[in-house]
Amino acid sequence: MNRLIECVPNFSEGCDLAKVDVIVAAMHGIAGAWVLDRTSDADHNRSVVTLAGEPGAVAEAALRGVGKAVELIDMTRQSGVHPRIGAADVVPFIPLDGVTMQECAALAHRVGREIWSRYCVPVYFYEAAASRPDRVNLENIRKGQCEALREEALRNPDRAPDVGGPGLHPTAGASAVGARKILIAFNIYLDTPEVSVAKEIARAIRASNGGLPCVKAMGVEMKARGAAQVSINLTDFEVTPLFSVFEAVSVEAKQRGRKITSSEIIGLVPRAALELPPGCDLLLENFSLDRILENRLAAVANIAL
Repeated sequence: MNRLIECVPNFSEGCDLAKVDVIVAAMHGIAGAWVLDRTSDADHNRSVVTLAGEPGAVAEAALRGVGKAVELIDMTRQSGVHPRIGAADVVPFIPLDGVTMQECAALAHRVGREIWSRYCVPVYFYEAAASRPDRVNLENIRKGQCEALREEALRNPDRAPDVGGPGLHPTAGASAVGARKILIAFNIYLDTPEVSVAKEIARAIRASNGGLPCVKAMGVEMKARGAAQVSINLTDFEVTPLFSVFEAVSVEAKQRGRKITSSEIIGLVPRAALELPPGCDLLLENFSLDRILENRLAAVANIAL
């Protein structure tokens, strides 16, 4: 395959797995696009799906998943620890081979317009697809989450969607569609249920507070596990390696009399990101070679990256 992209739509449902089954099923069966992975979490109330294949086919698969999410997820009744603005919360496109970031941004714009046309869900563009500088960072779009955005989009032009609106969809909210590099969703669990500790560590390590470059982090309470979690998005593992993030959290935890008990990767991870220095152990739980992006591409789509 000469042109290969990834798309990682995030849906605001992680409790009712029957609904997630229907959303994922809608994305199957499109020639040239493959569903590589799905991961759900009840505390975050979120599911992450990884698609890959030819740009047009992946775009159509993502659109069909968005459509089912609009049908099944009611944001007026949804809650969870993860920030979100809609049922199909984010739809990012990632170039893998033979496709530029600019082409992925153009694809994001096309998909965003189609989401509005098909489902009447307004769209915000972010990262490389952003239409204005203040929307490059997803956090700026998500400020106040779905509840605040629903009100502010109507009365504040600076908060209005890029496509559609200005009002949000009555039940599905809005979607953020973007183009970006590979992102690693990395969660680290602490030996304490005190979420304040996780929040302190998150503030210390994230780039916006002068911490590690390309690191976004928040501290959350994982009630199902009785533990606090440092939830991390690593936006460029070539700038800040995965093991550097783990070590930074470990140091911060020790300073507070705590330690890391385990970590997990949500979705898939590039093989290169797992190249660790001697003696480094990320304490990954439930990890297998199937979590490596290149392995899943080879197994599911017979594609070598």
